[in-house]
Amino acid sequence: MTQSRFKLVTLLVLLTLLMSLLPMGVLAQEPQKLILATTTSTADSGLLDNILPDFENEYNAKVEVVAVGTGQAIKLGEDGNADVILVHARALEDKFVADGFGVNRKDVMYNDFIILGPASDPAGIQGLTSATEAFQKIAAAQAPFVSRGDDSGTHVKEQEVWTAAGIEPQGDWYIDAGQGMGAVLTMANEQNGYTLSDRGTYLARTLEGTDLQILVEGDPVLFNPYGVIAINPEKYDTANYELAMEFINWLTSVPTQQKIIDFKHPSGQSLFVPDSDEWKAAQTTPPAQ
Repeated sequence: MTQSRFKLVTLLVLLTLLMSLLPMGVLAQEPQKLILATTTSTADSGLLDNILPDFENEYNAKVEVVAVGTGQAIKLGEDGNADVILVHARALEDKFVADGFGVNRKDVMYNDFIILGPASDPAGIQGLTSATEAFQKIAAAQAPFVSRGDDSGTHVKEQEVWTAAGIEPQGDWYIDAGQGMGAVLTMANEQNGYTLSDRGTYLARTLEGTDLQILVEGDPVLFNPYGVIAINPEKYDTANYELAMEFINWLTSVPTQQKIIDFKHPSGQSLFVPDSDEWKAAQTTPPAQ
């Protein structure tokens, strides 16, 4: 063996020994953990399963999704048990920020709420354009209505509509489920009842099979915007603020917003519509000459 070859072999052996002594974290850095508290609709619709792997791969991160009602997701943030929240109840979101629990809220996307019911439609609401009128007719007929009852964004919207209708729902016909959207859709289907749902979760459920039909849609009051908020690091120094901001910037970026609109039901309908400032600016920017 020549002297130069001997030196090369010796060097390779030494490098191998050195690498074997290094901690595994040096050779392959452990993924950072991000706790995302979010509404059930982003999970039940399948959206997060579709887009989160891209973030995890790009940022060497593991996102721990806690899918609960919006009220519960905000409470997790208030208690410092999340790094970032993705929810859909604007008044609650604004209060969360104003109270100092969250920072850097950004618009993400929207869809709409729809009133679902059985094809037989015992309350006779099909085709109405007013959500309040539909709720009034459901109450008058005392037809089964399954409520989320969980302080979620959907439940908050439902309560707003009941209030606008001048009704405090009560009685055997009004079923307070205390469950997520998926479970409520199952209950309403089994009860041949009515419910309020976000469109994305309902469309995802149609792939599994349901007899519930869209009976009322299009009322402006049923608009359903989603926002993302980082937990304030000055409130909780345990929050992974840097990664939370990376997530917010990634989620609202044009490439990710494109993934959101490309996430579609087999019918071709998008389950959510992008709504970030970055996305809207890109849509209004004239093409380069």
